Amino acid sequence: MTMSKSSSGKGSSGGGKSGGRGGGRMNAGAAARVQSAAARNPDSRSAQSGFDSRAQSAAAKHDRGQHGQ
Repeated sequence: MTMSKSSSGKGSSGGGKSGGRGGGRMNAGAAARVQSAAARNPDSRSAQSGFDSRAQSAAAKHDRGQHGQ
């Protein structure tokens, strides 16, 4: 029995470039989750690409922008 793509059981998990739930903005909580996941699995693509560091930087920039408004 083959399954069609629409019934593969994959739901919306916040994938894509915007990250899903956060409206495309990296915040401190999201950056902390990324860093934690990278620390748990240092062989992951996120850890090896340095995404954890970039996420932290983006969150800091976002936070600075929020305080100026």
